[in-house]
Amino acid sequence: MTKNPLEVLTGALEDKKRYRAYKERAKNLPEEHRAVLAAVERYVLHCPSTPTDGGRAASLFEDLADLFEQAAADGTPVRSVVGEDPVEFVETFVATYSDGGWITAERRRLRESVDRVVAGDGR
Repeated sequence: MTKNPLEVLTGALEDKKRYRAYKERAKNLPEEHRAVLAAVERYVLHCPSTPTDGGRAASLFEDLADLFEQAAADGTPVRSVVGEDPVEFVETFVATYSDGGWITAERRRLRESVDRVVAGDGR
């Protein structure tokens, strides 16, 4: 299937629609859940292991919305959702969706560069 020329420049329109739908869902959460989800979202967007593929990223945010909606419906406090260390929660959550992101490519590039230099092919 050929991509819409606009999608080549901006990414898949369907992924953008999914993200907008996630944002709407987040608005309907109780204040405490909404505020913590916003903080989690901000960290996810700055996390080096966040998926770079739009579809995976959309799935990650949809699943976060599911988790927080269910917690709100069950009356589960946000601390019980994210645990004592929210950073650990987010990094573990993101790792299940990650394609490695840019940092994986840079790690591979560094390893290959050092291997080439050590092997005498120092390009």
